[in-house]
Amino acid sequence: MLALLIDPDKCRDKDLEKQTHLINIYHPELILVGGSLTTQPVDPVVEYLKQHTDVPVVLYPGHPSQVSYKADALLFLSMISGRNAELLIGAHVTAAPAIRQNRLETIPTGYMLIDGGSPTSVEYISQTRPIPAEKNDIAVATAMAGEMLGLRMIYMDAGSGAKNAISADMIRRVKEHLQSPLMIGGGINTPEKLKAAFSAGADIVVVGNVLEKDPTLLKQFTEITAQS
Repeated sequence: MLALLIDPDKCRDKDLEKQTHLINIYHPELILVGGSLTTQPVDPVVEYLKQHTDVPVVLYPGHPSQVSYKADALLFLSMISGRNAELLIGAHVTAAPAIRQNRLETIPTGYMLIDGGSPTSVEYISQTRPIPAEKNDIAVATAMAGEMLGLRMIYMDAGSGAKNAISADMIRRVKEHLQSPLMIGGGINTPEKLKAAFSAGADIVVVGNVLEKDPTLLKQFTEITAQS
C-alpha cells in the first residue's frame, strides 16, 4: 500500500487543493495527516480531505493535540526505538479517554526511528536517538519486542526529509521476523527507492516530503505500488 503523508503546516489552502486533486486522480490507498511538529489545526485538513476524497484518512500524531475525531482512524504510536517515557505511554494516557469517548478507531503501532543520515525534526522533538542505520540486529529485536507487546503494526521511519532511506537489508531482516504489517517511511524520494522498499518486504510505504516538492511523482508511485 502507498500512504501519502500530509503535514498541515506545509500543505494548506491551494497546496491542499492541488494534493486533493492528484489524490482523486491516482488514488493512493491511505492518507496520513500529521507530523512531529504541527502548529496548524489538524481538524480543517481532515475535514477537507473527508469531504473531497474517498481515500481513508488516518492520523499520524506527534502530540495528543493533533487528534481529529473526523478521521477514520489514528495510529496510536508508541516510540519503541527510544527511551522517552512520554512517547512510550505518557501521552497515550492523556489522550485515551477522549479517543474512547469519541469512538475513534486506533491502530496500536510501534514507531521506530532509524538514522537517515541527517538530523530530523522527529529526532529533535522526541529527544531520542535513532537506531543506527547499520544495526539490523537492534532493529529486528526492537520490532519483535513491539509485536510481543501486542502492537499491531511496526512503523520504521528515517524521518521527513531524510538524506538516506532505510536500507533494503534492514527492511528485509525485520520483515523476516514479523507477522504484523511493516510500514516504512522517510527518504523515499525516487521511484527506485519505492521499488526497493516494496521488494524488501514493506507492506506500506509512506511518502510526503518529496511530493510537496514534485506532486507529479504521485503518478509513478501509484503505478509502482499497483505492480508490487
